[in-house]
Amino acid sequence: MPPAAPAPLLGLVLLCGLKGVLLSRVGRCTGGLCVFRSVLDFNGAETDCRSSSGQLLSFSSEEQLLDRLQSLSGFSGSFWLRRPDRKSEEAAEGFQTCPAVSVGLNVSVEWTSCTDELSGFLCEFGDVCSQTQPSGGGQVTYTTFSGFTVTESESFPAGTTAEEREGGGGPPASKLLCFSSSWMEAPWSCEVLGGGCEFGCDNQTNTCTCPEGRMLHPNQVSCSEDPCSGCELGCLQVGGRYECRCREGFRLGQDGRSCVDINECEEKAPCSAEGQECENIQGGFQCVCREDFIWEDGECVNVSICSLCEQMNCQKISGVYRCVCGRGFRVSAEDPTKDGTTTCTDINECEHQEMCQHRCENLFGGYRCLCNEGFKLQDDFRCVPVEEPGEEEDGGSGSSESFLPAASRPSRKLSRNYWNFLPKGFANFQKFGEFFC
Repeated sequence: MPPAAPAPLLGLVLLCGLKGVLLSRVGRCTGGLCVFRSVLDFNGAETDCRSSSGQLLSFSSEEQLLDRLQSLSGFSGSFWLRRPDRKSEEAAEGFQTCPAVSVGLNVSVEWTSCTDELSGFLCEFGDVCSQTQPSGGGQVTYTTFSGFTVTESESFPAGTTAEEREGGGGPPASKLLCFSSSWMEAPWSCEVLGGGCEFGCDNQTNTCTCPEGRMLHPNQVSCSEDPCSGCELGCLQVGGRYECRCREGFRLGQDGRSCVDINECEEKAPCSAEGQECENIQGGFQCVCREDFIWEDGECVNVSICSLCEQMNCQKISGVYRCVCGRGFRVSAEDPTKDGTTTCTDINECEHQEMCQHRCENLFGGYRCLCNEGFKLQDDFRCVPVEEPGEEEDGGSGSSESFLPAASRPSRKLSRNYWNFLPKGFANFQKFGEFFC
């Protein structure tokens, strides 16, 4: 961060309200003496000289003045001076005469009206800087605080800026400020000449800023055209030029600046797994399941058969969805897709196994056990003798009966001997459950 401006230099800021500079405002300096060429009256000359922390050249005699002017040559005209034995307030009254030096074939001191406009003025300074050496071999332009361009000089008053340019045009390669007999590189304190910045200066950091659409030049003081200002999402430097860029999922449009979405679904076909289809979104894509598929365990699973199930019962079995039927039914083996629908047929439990001790009657979705005459049904499937007269239930044929749904099971409270008593194959009854294809 550049150092804060010292108090002497801050004094220059108090006189920033100067008029626009003229093209004829040029000067030449040597040692601590400068001659500035600008058509103005005595008050204007004194103001310009003081704004650069100098004072009009004073003299005690013409001989002493001629001695001072020997260091300057190559200029002619009438230039304002100041004599120490005359009060400056007299000039403010507007009718007093003020001293000037006429330089031509001869050099002479003359007194003229303070309101006359002469060729310029002579100003002397106590704090000056010597010439700066160009860092890049370019040309250096020196400008005083009051706006005079100083040429062909060996020294420069405090507040003078030095700008080095290569090729004579474009932003300066560097910018310096004369302060305390040495050159200070820009940007300096924002309080002095705006830090030397072309556009703006940040008082918090003492760094230069640029308006929207422009960027800070490498010299840290000038603003140049922002090569990325027209790019929708910024740009990248490629070699010696800048190219607009787009984020992933977009590409540059025909104008080379805007970004358009890439349709990965059309160009790359990224969703190739079974049951997947590609859905394009802004800046990317997503794989989704097609109709009749659902997302399970990281893949699309076919569930189209579920819409064909007669009893609307569909379960995933061994990784595949299949129609299942309710208890007492099974999927038809003969025509599982009759009329586009998977049908369920009744299971004839009596046909497949010996479900009852005496007789078995198949019912829709189940079966029932019947007992021979002289027996009654107990525990829904076994027949026991009628022990006393009157206990026998008259079922129309002297038998007892009971309806059993397909899910009925023998009671596990039976003794081990009773299980041995059951008909051959009855134990296999426990293996029957739901049926599926």
